[in-house]
Amino acid sequence: MVAYGSEQRVRVPALRAGWLTQAFVHWPFRPDQLQALVPEGLVVDEYEGAAWVSLTPFVMADLRPPGIPAAVPGPPTFAETNLRTYVRRPDGRDGLWFLSIEVACPLMVGARAVGAPYNPGRLSVSPKGDSISYVGSRWGGTPSYRLVVRRGEPMTPTDRDIWLTSRWRAYTRRLGALWETPVEHEPWPLSDATVEVLEETLTTAAGLPPPLAEPVVHFSRGVRHVRLGVPRPVGPWAAPADST
Repeated sequence: MVAYGSEQRVRVPALRAGWLTQAFVHWPFRPDQLQALVPEGLVVDEYEGAAWVSLTPFVMADLRPPGIPAAVPGPPTFAETNLRTYVRRPDGRDGLWFLSIEVACPLMVGARAVGAPYNPGRLSVSPKGDSISYVGSRWGGTPSYRLVVRRGEPMTPTDRDIWLTSRWRAYTRRLGALWETPVEHEPWPLSDATVEVLEETLTTAAGLPPPLAEPVVHFSRGVRHVRLGVPRPVGPWAAPADST
């Protein structure tokens, strides 16, 4: 079962940040449709027989190295949108695999060096009352998306809600190895949400077929105390990750 709260302490973070005004749009797929899109060493995770892909636009705030207070000027607040799926290693450690990451801050494209699939573009997040508009496109115009969600009432998350939103490590691939980045933050405060507008070509660009059903949608005002750990190689030749 996926943990609602962080599974490990990130005692020495590589970065701190806040992830704010976040929408989650989740589609079910057949597991075999996604397995070809993840690297060797990872298996697509399933919930009640389906694999899932999530579109998660949000605002990145207060991004800074450890020891630098949020009041010190750093990278500006910017929009980011992830297209991700859920995976496990053979030892059962679950996490995220990113199919694409759209970002409005060109400096973040340097994270491609650690295997993260960042793509620079023009993105915006525009709240208006209970509706939040997320719009973005890569430089050059495609792929693109336009999402408008209406947030509802705060919710007590079910097992499925937790499974779809709570993950405490991300995987990347570089230098022929699989790398794991631990994440620690407070549990997501979730609200019900409905889609008012959804137009996107990110899933097609990632090689995905049409989903099996209409999406499941959540909204969160966000988490402000994100601690991203140092990426480390994992595999039969690597030391076990610290889970303390």
